[in-house]
Amino acid sequence: MANDPRPLILTLKLDTPAFEVFNTMRQQHFPSERNFLPAHVTLFHALPGQHLEAVCSTLREVCAETAPLSLSFPTVRFLGKGVAIQVEAPDLLHVHKRLAAVWQDWLTRQDQQSYRPHITVQNKVDAAVARSLYNQLNQTWQPFTGCGEGLLLWSYEGGPWALIEEFLFI
Repeated sequence: MANDPRPLILTLKLDTPAFEVFNTMRQQHFPSERNFLPAHVTLFHALPGQHLEAVCSTLREVCAETAPLSLSFPTVRFLGKGVAIQVEAPDLLHVHKRLAAVWQDWLTRQDQQSYRPHITVQNKVDAAVARSLYNQLNQTWQPFTGCGEGLLLWSYEGGPWALIEEFLFI
């Protein structure tokens, strides 16, 4: 796998209660023919697979110095052709910034953009369908909190992802 050209994806490991809420929402609202993945918060979309060992080394170091992260899920976000739940977590932004600085030469244009963490619960649907779900969730959404327990590194498999390793915070 060390020289594997497939991109690596880095996500946040959510605590079980929060994960179950968002995964249930994703199962209910994400188009089934496109729903290959569980609910997730992506930090990086395409790290270079050929640098797997260096990526893992950095993740071990950062996670060994990071306590579990407090998360809040305050609002629903309209994505145009989908809906997401906003994630507010100053410590997650700090972790992202630290990793981006280490990996700056490897980052794609998408991963260089301003980081706005969220959990997509619906995507790639007609805008009217997305607007309807957004309006429904926006009226009933009750903000709550959760915890980020670590980071998950995945290999992109052309649709589905394959988990490579889990890195827990201290």
